[in-house]
Amino acid sequence: MDAEGLVEVVLPGKVAPEGLQIRQGTVPVAGPGQVVIRMEATGVSFAEQQMRRGRYYDQPPFPFVPGYDLVGTVLSAGEGVGPGLVGTRVAAMVKVGGWASHVRVDAADTVPVPDGVGAAEAETLVVNGVTAWQMLHRTARVRAGQTILVHGVNGGVGSVLAEFAHLAGAKVIGTASARHHDALRDRGGVPVDYRTEDVAARVRELAPGGVDAVFDHIGGRSVTDSWRLLAPGGTLVSYGTAATRDDEGSKQWPVIKLLGRVWLWNALPNRRRAFFYNVWAGRAFAKDGFRARLHADLTEVFGALQRGDITVRIAAQLPLTSAGEALRLAESGTVAGKVVLNP
Repeated sequence: MDAEGLVEVVLPGKVAPEGLQIRQGTVPVAGPGQVVIRMEATGVSFAEQQMRRGRYYDQPPFPFVPGYDLVGTVLSAGEGVGPGLVGTRVAAMVKVGGWASHVRVDAADTVPVPDGVGAAEAETLVVNGVTAWQMLHRTARVRAGQTILVHGVNGGVGSVLAEFAHLAGAKVIGTASARHHDALRDRGGVPVDYRTEDVAARVRELAPGGVDAVFDHIGGRSVTDSWRLLAPGGTLVSYGTAATRDDEGSKQWPVIKLLGRVWLWNALPNRRRAFFYNVWAGRAFAKDGFRARLHADLTEVFGALQRGDITVRIAAQLPLTSAGEALRLAESGTVAGKVVLNP
C-alpha cells in the first residue's frame, strides 16, 4: 500500500469551482481483474464544467469524484492480472473518479503509454484523442481530398481532429476566435471567426458545393446550420451540447432533442447522414468490443504523438489540490490547450 494515502477531489453539488472539496482516505485495494493506478496526470475537460452545473446528461448523483481520464503507473494488481502490468505507465478513461491520487480500474480498461511519451502529454490525448480519431475515421470516414468543417477548432477535441484530418489529406475549415487563427493556418487549415463573421456564409464561400463532413460540439441551432452546410453524401457528426452548458432545467432534454433531429434527418430521402457520437457507445452491450476499439484507437493516437505526427498543447499544470483553480482557468476561455492536474 502507498504510504502517502489517498487524496481525491469531491464535487459536492452545484457549486462554483472554489466549492470543490479535498478528501483524504485509504488507497484502494485491487480486486480480481483490477489494478490500482498511481495517478501522474489527469485533465480538466468540458465534461467536468458541465458536471459542476449538474448539466452532464448521465452524471452520477452528487457528491462524487469527477475526472474523465487519467495517466499513471500501475501500483498493484488483483487476482487474475498478469504481474507484468505492475510498474508500467498506462492510460484509462473512467468518466468519473479520475481526480484522485490513486484510482482503481479494471485491468482490461487500461492502455499502455509508449516509452518516451510523458504523462501530461499522454493525458491530453486520452478522451480528446480517442474522440477525434473515432469521429474522423470510424464515424465520418473522412478521406484525402475531402473538405471538413470543425467547430471550435482550438478546443481539446477540435485541435486534435484538425491535425488528424490534415494527416489524412483533408482540407480543414475551422471556427475559432481570431487569436487562434495562426495556429490553424500553421496546420494548413482555413480559419473562420465565429465572433465577427457569418459562419454559414463564409463556409459556403469557401466550399460552394458544401463540405463533406461537419463536426459540431455546440448543439442547439448550430447543428441545424451544420446540417445545411453538408454536400451531397456528406456526414454531420454531433458530439455535444455546449450551447446549453449554462441553461437551467432538464439536462437530458437537449440531448433528446438532438437525437430526435438526427433520427429525422436520417429518415429523410437524401444522401446525407447524421450521427450523434458518444465515446461510450457500445460499452453497456458489448464491453469486449468497446475495449478492443478503445485500445486500438488510443494506441494509434499515442503512436502518432510518439512519431511527431501530432502535437499536444498543455495550457497549465496544477496540483490536484488546486482543482478548483484549474477548473476556473479551464472555464475562463483565456487558455489554449488542456489544463492538467498532477498529484
